Amino acid sequence: MALRRVLPVLRPYIPRFAPLSTAPAVREQPTAGPGALPGRGSAKAVRAPVPAVDFGNTQEAYRSRRTWELARSLLVLRLCAWPALLARHEQLLYVARKLLGQRLFNKLMKMTFYGHFVAGEDQESIQPLLRHNRAFGVGAILDYGVEEDLSPEEAEHKEMESCTSAAERDGSGTNKRDKQYQAHRAFGDRRSGVISARTYFYANEAKCDSHMETFLRCIEASGRVSDDGFIAIKLTALGRPQFLLQFSEVLTKWRRFFHQMAAEQGQAGLAAMDTKLEVAALQESVAKMGIASKAEIEDWFTAETLGVSGTVDLLDWGSLIDSRTKLSKHLVVPNAQTGQLEPLLSRFTEEEELQMTRMLQRMDVLAKKATEVGVRLMVDAEQTYFQPAISRLTLEMQRKFNVEKPLIFNTYQCYLKDAYDNVTLGVELARRECWCFGAKLVRGAYLAQERARAAEIGYEDPINPTYEATNAMYHRCLDYVLEELKHNTKAKVMVASHNEDTVRFTLRRMEELCLHPADHQVYFGQLLGMCDQISFPLGEPGWLPRVQVRALRPRDGGAALLVPSRPGEQQPHEGRPSGAAAAVAGTLAAAPNWQPLPSPCLAPASPPSASRPPRAHPRPSPQL
Repeated sequence: MALRRVLPVLRPYIPRFAPLSTAPAVREQPTAGPGALPGRGSAKAVRAPVPAVDFGNTQEAYRSRRTWELARSLLVLRLCAWPALLARHEQLLYVARKLLGQRLFNKLMKMTFYGHFVAGEDQESIQPLLRHNRAFGVGAILDYGVEEDLSPEEAEHKEMESCTSAAERDGSGTNKRDKQYQAHRAFGDRRSGVISARTYFYANEAKCDSHMETFLRCIEASGRVSDDGFIAIKLTALGRPQFLLQFSEVLTKWRRFFHQMAAEQGQAGLAAMDTKLEVAALQESVAKMGIASKAEIEDWFTAETLGVSGTVDLLDWGSLIDSRTKLSKHLVVPNAQTGQLEPLLSRFTEEEELQMTRMLQRMDVLAKKATEVGVRLMVDAEQTYFQPAISRLTLEMQRKFNVEKPLIFNTYQCYLKDAYDNVTLGVELARRECWCFGAKLVRGAYLAQERARAAEIGYEDPINPTYEATNAMYHRCLDYVLEELKHNTKAKVMVASHNEDTVRFTLRRMEELCLHPADHQVYFGQLLGMCDQISFPLGEPGWLPRVQVRALRPRDGGAALLVPSRPGEQQPHEGRPSGAAAAVAGTLAAAPNWQPLPSPCLAPASPPSASRPPRAHPRPSPQL
């Protein structure tokens, strides 16, 4: 069976994304005494009260900026909020480049949009801004920020080729596939409707190796400038997305099967961690369905694999799909409509299985390199039809590499309806298996695309119905994680948000839970030029040394990096808020036909090919 050969590589070969940092500078601390914080492990020194952060003090927020920089900021941000300009910005940029010529056009962009949102073009040119921001307590992060310059038609063709299996191409493997986890030509260009998130399209294995080599150089660069840096990666850059698509379908169907049996036991609608199936009833149900014999099923639920509680929860159920239990031949579930048993995974060709293995090996190489040089990996979240597989593979990486401290950070998208279940399951798994939990919380970068795809293809919209519902979900997930941090000093979280209410909520809960900034458990992250009124007050001396991300437009097309400014105070930001450029601090050489990710709502400084207008992103969404 294909799955039997593929899943065993999850353990040996599993190595987003990363948090942005709110970690504060360590203050001078008196000796431990009566004021030592309770419930925080070993006795800690008494800390001076953390000064309040005043986001309304514009003089303090912008005192790092010179007058002409403030004037430029006002101009750029006003232009970025002008609907008429946003609606036609691609055409206007194209015309401006033609009229001014490439050289004058570049100068204009560097004086305006590029200068506001981007640090520079190489390691040397970014240093003045890094030193300047560092003086105000604001750091930076490393990120690989380029994507291939493809037309929509080219992107669509590549996506359909890379997300369709050989069985589907010959017509034998599509009948029983869930339509949510099939490639659809109308949504082949995954860049459409996406706000400031990098997009990779599979070309071949050599290109994936090239991405891995670039990530390795980013890790080395981060390690050279910091003892505790961060790197953000996307799994779609490391292999054929067909594997992520089909493995996501496996995980989703297996989870649905669990909830179907939970409903039969009268537990429909409960939260994930509250749903517990009686083992005896579960064994009987599975045997009646003909999935396996009673003797085989009894081997699945042993004290060694599931504990002795007499019940099975979703984590226990999910653990059955791994290399320790030989379940591949039993990976079938009943179809609710037909009542027939259907295989969870289509048959793979030998080449497809090899491509899966290579993706896992690349992840492992990156994680080992990051561990070696002391850099943390943050795995970016992506579209919901890839995300179950991405999260599962990231959890496998965390099991292997987060033994002593969180080196791998998973990203949770709080605009999803099941975000809270995903977060609670991740925290509980870390507790049970005794590894260190590391997470980045974002609202999400694919809202418009996800909604349009669900409506067009005909499956339930995975996104929360309203902006308010997403805010409530973000705060609920964050509160749960902060509670975990109170009792687990090794756990860490990145609060990646430009929402002032969310930042205030975090600071208030940190104070209530006695989470001191000097413990470096909570980080904040915004993008360069987007939220100075939040970033710089957080970076004031004596408060939370934090991290800011900047998007670099490398000359001649290169890899944009986020360079940490101080050891232990940096992290990258994934679900990039709308309307901002990604942050940067360095560049690596890349193939000539590659172009960095353009900043949303603004013109790139070293523009892409003049043969067609640059692709840009839509107006900022309130969801972010």
